[in-house]
Amino acid sequence: MPRFPKFDLSEATRLTRAGRLKEAMAQLKDALPGLARDAAPHLDLRGAKDLLHGLGDRLGEGLSGLEGFVNRGPKMPLPVPSGAKWEARVHAGAAGRRNYKLYIPSGYRQKPVPLVVMLHGCTQSPDDFALGTRMNELAEEQNFLVAYPAQAQSANVSKCWNWFNEADQQRGAGEPSLIAGIARDLVAELAVDPARVYVAGLSAGGAAAAVLGATYPDVFKGIGVHSGLACGAARDLPSALAAMKTGAKSARRHEVPTIVFHGDGDRTVNPVNGDHVIAQSRNGAHEPRVEGGVSRGGMRYTRIVYADGSGRPAHEHWVLHGAGHAWSGGSASGSFTDPRGPDASREMMRFFNNL
Repeated sequence: MPRFPKFDLSEATRLTRAGRLKEAMAQLKDALPGLARDAAPHLDLRGAKDLLHGLGDRLGEGLSGLEGFVNRGPKMPLPVPSGAKWEARVHAGAAGRRNYKLYIPSGYRQKPVPLVVMLHGCTQSPDDFALGTRMNELAEEQNFLVAYPAQAQSANVSKCWNWFNEADQQRGAGEPSLIAGIARDLVAELAVDPARVYVAGLSAGGAAAAVLGATYPDVFKGIGVHSGLACGAARDLPSALAAMKTGAKSARRHEVPTIVFHGDGDRTVNPVNGDHVIAQSRNGAHEPRVEGGVSRGGMRYTRIVYADGSGRPAHEHWVLHGAGHAWSGGSASGSFTDPRGPDASREMMRFFNNL
């Protein structure tokens, strides 16, 4: 294992797991130049992975505001209407196994319906994410299925999707194959329209959704990235830290219709990453139409719409003015939500339904 003169990896990991994030981040900042140079060949070391996993989405100057989130969970049980189902399931594939939850609305009648795969952020769970995004309520209203893969703590100590690992940015391997495998299982087993399968996520989950757009465009016909990063924005620990803090472009491209939400006050994932997500997917899109508005909760936003060659909206970028690192328009019953903002879940479904 390499030695970093200014950086005690085990101590930084201990501080992170204890919730002493400012102290851990201070150690990391002091050591970052040496770490970026010396650690790159050794990024498979468990200690280096644990550090990033422990810091998760709480890097950068926004640490102080997120310290209380570490052990935060859903504030109430997930409500399930009469006739609906909230099932615990497991997917097994060549890359391993993942638990997931599936919401089947009461109106499901074995006729083909859309499927949305929802990827939670660090430290979250399917129940927490379902509560916070209210996506199950929308599924009940509009009659579609929702799957919530659960990141295993054995794969990431803070339950972050490993969007920054090169091994988890490839088709046919790693976490992309597991998440796409869940969608394929449900298309094969239930009445799911394969032309209406979508994926969306928050933060690390948003970055993972971007990866799936680049690796499985045949499975996912639209992607939603909330407070996330482009596929290929990072390849290892140092580049992940840099991308989250200052943004990072990616040379990878895809043409899957994409909707992005990002707060311009996000100090955990730099909002310029939202621009990079759109740039990755807007091949051939015409110049944008820009419009502004104010949500019912009083949050100002700018909506940027990119049309394809036929004039149809192909991509959308919502910039949430004054918002931080949280799901816009979500419920306070879940974690990492900002109820003041426009309803990201409803707008994502409106976008998907018009593809």
